[in-house]
Amino acid sequence: MPVTIRSFAKINLGLCIGAVRPDGFHELRTIYQTIGLYDILKLEVTRGSGIEIHSHDPRVPTDDSNTCYRILDLGMAALKAKGKVVLDIDKRLPVQGGLGGASGNAVAALGALERALKKQLPGTERLRIAAEVGSDLPLFLVGGTILGLGRGEEVYPLPDLPTTLCVLATPEIGVSTPKAFADWDLQVAGSEGPGDTKLTVPARSDKIQEFGRVLSAWLSGGSTKKTGRSSSGVPAKGRGRAETQLLDLVRTGIANDFEKVVFPKYPELRDVKRVLERSGAAYASLSGSGSAVYGLFPSRTKAEQAVRRLEKAGVPARLTTTLTRLEYWKKLSN
Repeated sequence: MPVTIRSFAKINLGLCIGAVRPDGFHELRTIYQTIGLYDILKLEVTRGSGIEIHSHDPRVPTDDSNTCYRILDLGMAALKAKGKVVLDIDKRLPVQGGLGGASGNAVAALGALERALKKQLPGTERLRIAAEVGSDLPLFLVGGTILGLGRGEEVYPLPDLPTTLCVLATPEIGVSTPKAFADWDLQVAGSEGPGDTKLTVPARSDKIQEFGRVLSAWLSGGSTKKTGRSSSGVPAKGRGRAETQLLDLVRTGIANDFEKVVFPKYPELRDVKRVLERSGAAYASLSGSGSAVYGLFPSRTKAEQAVRRLEKAGVPARLTTTLTRLEYWKKLSN
């Protein structure tokens, strides 16, 4: 019997790029946040063997280069199962948008496989398989607000940011993550091409440490009982918990390093961020390496206004919300 499951997107609340590791990946620090936009997957295990993937979106690979194919192959082996796995991907999220669409699809496919076979892998085994397939996968086994370390695959649940309005702009631009990393390395090293400038950034180890300090200050400074102020120094009286935490996040100066190399190549993405900020976003940023740009809003009126402004400028935009960990797991199969 087919199993249907949702595959949610993520955004990055800040992303710090560190040194290249011995394995060739960059050391990263980021805060992942799941949001309410999703793809829909339908999976069935039938007689036969192999893995068959279908999608109406021609940009979705249907061979063994698809992350779903790889995780299903590993999942069938780990579950010691036999049969032909047929997966249909109803793609609603943009491809190469920095939203973890392919990674979320893979984790959702593994969950659907477990349900179809009525078998379950231990949590540690799921995380191991997910990390083997890709850096962004493990976050979707946690959900909510998550700290990402290592190359992004080492994940730890953080106290959830309360459900917050999120405007997601998805310009029709595909940004290659490997190319964005290569551009970062070239500019930091000073081997820039014509028209590029060398990035002025602290030593990479210092940047990673600073991100840790910023995160610690944000997480430890949320109490307003004695002072009536949030950790940002902004008066908390009359403000909701979500708005206070958003203001705290803004005051930390947390940012996405990819903006330094992606925005110069795609200035229209910088323009989208400015529209979000001018519309009243408490925080706006590129997600991952892009091309999706999002804004977090304390007011529905301002959020809806931002959507209208972006659409008027020809930029597709949708209003959604962030998902807490509990909401994420409740909505996966509903």
